[in-house]
Amino acid sequence: MIASNRISAFDVILPRLIPYKGQVLNELSAYMLNHTRSVCPNWLLNSPAPNASIGLKCIPFKLEMVVRGHLVGHAWRSYQSGKRTLCGAGLPDGLKEYDALPNPIITPSTKAEAGHDEDITPDELVKSGIISKEHWNIISTYALALFEKGKEMAGERGLILADTKYEFGLYNNEVMLMDEVHTPDSSRYFFADGFEEKQERGEKQEQLSKEFVREWLIANDFMGKPGQQIPEMTQEWVNEISKKYIELYERMTGLPFEGKNIQDEETAQRIISSLNQLSSSTRVP
Repeated sequence: MIASNRISAFDVILPRLIPYKGQVLNELSAYMLNHTRSVCPNWLLNSPAPNASIGLKCIPFKLEMVVRGHLVGHAWRSYQSGKRTLCGAGLPDGLKEYDALPNPIITPSTKAEAGHDEDITPDELVKSGIISKEHWNIISTYALALFEKGKEMAGERGLILADTKYEFGLYNNEVMLMDEVHTPDSSRYFFADGFEEKQERGEKQEQLSKEFVREWLIANDFMGKPGQQIPEMTQEWVNEISKKYIELYERMTGLPFEGKNIQDEETAQRIISSLNQLSSSTRVP
């Protein structure tokens, strides 16, 4: 899997590349996958290059497992419109944006072949045949356990994991965690310091996530709808996005980020070498 410097929002790929975004996502996800193996098995075998990972090819479940611990993003927009049920999960009255939910909830969505993903309830998933009841029970248990692990890791770094999404698949009939985990593309984080005070004052919470890109697009009248034009992305704005991605990497790992500009030829050579080593070992059945 190659993590590119492209960035998307509202299921639309934006026109500018974000420096080091692919490396941040790949290295942070590898870090998180290696630190969550005690929770559930995952696909990752090796990361031979800054933006490349090698893993087991799973048969994916065609859904995303979105776990929400706070009322933010899509959940807040739905709540603000008057909805008190999201994907079958009930929400109490009287909540404010960014508030912690009484308990984390799972709000799954379908993986659309084209267009936007759609919210769906667990019962609808099973009835439609997208997933069996047995597998739903497994991945929902894994998703909540992963979220708790993510919250614990974030808390150690002065952050709050607000929500995230997971993807699962089958490898030799075993359920495995796939794709990236607890990255700024798949998760939202708040700063723990001052969080409660800002909530009491009704102030906006500072985030380390891709939500700031979505908010910028919304403020510029773009939500991926027909006829809408993507606003201009200045170089200053592109650099700011890159800076925020790097900041999250450093906060979550406690390590300084070292940007690497490796040519495609060297990346390919590293991948081939790693594949040769894996194929001769017992790591790949």
